[in-house]
Amino acid sequence: MRKIIHIDMDAFYASVEQRDFPELRGLPVAVGRAEARSVVAAASYEARKYGVRSAMPSMQALRLCPDLHFQPARFEVYRSVSAQIRSIFLDYTDLVEPLSLDEAYLDVSRDKKGIGSATLIALEIKKRIREKTALTASAGVSYNKFLAKMASDYRKPNGIFVVEPHQAEAFIRPLPIEKFYGVGEVTARKFKEMGVHTGADLLKLSRNYLVSRFGKAGAYYYDIVRGIDDRPVEPERIRKSYSVENTYAEDIHDRFGLITELYHLEKRLAGMLERDGVAAKTVVLKVRYHDFTTQSRNHTFPYPVSGFDTLHPAVRMMRDQFPWQAKGIRLLGVGVQNLLPNNEIPHVVKQLSLF
Repeated sequence: MRKIIHIDMDAFYASVEQRDFPELRGLPVAVGRAEARSVVAAASYEARKYGVRSAMPSMQALRLCPDLHFQPARFEVYRSVSAQIRSIFLDYTDLVEPLSLDEAYLDVSRDKKGIGSATLIALEIKKRIREKTALTASAGVSYNKFLAKMASDYRKPNGIFVVEPHQAEAFIRPLPIEKFYGVGEVTARKFKEMGVHTGADLLKLSRNYLVSRFGKAGAYYYDIVRGIDDRPVEPERIRKSYSVENTYAEDIHDRFGLITELYHLEKRLAGMLERDGVAAKTVVLKVRYHDFTTQSRNHTFPYPVSGFDTLHPAVRMMRDQFPWQAKGIRLLGVGVQNLLPNNEIPHVVKQLSLF
């Protein structure tokens, strides 16, 4: 049986700002810009009391909290602090799977220091993070990734919660369905339409029924509500996609503007693919309109897409077939999936950029 810890920094970006700018401590803080077309990247706990959340439009956040203090994002600082925290993790295990700059899974089934107890390790890590960075973290401890992830959110901020095997069912049954890791807003709404509001409701549904309604994800939901999750902690996560997007200060209303902006995104994305020596089979096109409705389409091509010479015609074909709506565009995005490493890219595709 594994010993898994999930460490989640508390309001990470906002907490770094409050640490570095003492005048912000105790005040509602949002990382982002107080502009009409901007969104909140992170919110302090003082701001969350007003309903401010990440990904919320900045103007909406200001309406909820007129005294909200906006701080520009400093990602180079956040990455530096994240590296400090990761170095602490690696003192205990090499099995560290980062999910983002502010959270990670650790498998401490065999810890380097011979402590033996995942709970004691989690407490020691929390203490060392506080001493090294002046920031707090919350920890979840359990025998699998799902339960550790859920437990870390149970006593935030600066908390720790342990779910032992015999406690799993009692922990899961009362959980609101929207709190389940892996259940997004749309899926939660679908579950509620089915009469599923808690883990106890989900437990009543059979595997076959869930698979018929949700596909492969249905099997995942069937397992996790029973405390089953066999996914290992993967220290080297393989990148599965690349994407670039841009939110515009003014809506795009004309075809020329659309083509121009897509061209710029294609050049950025192609540069990333060429830099990393990868190609892809699937191209994704994403658009968000002024009313925040979002559409996306993907297409898998019979040839690998690598560099601008192959990406541009692929995007152009998708652009011409995309079901555009007659309203202003506030965001465009282009991405690729189904990646191929460099040694699997056909020679002819690599040579295209020479002509």
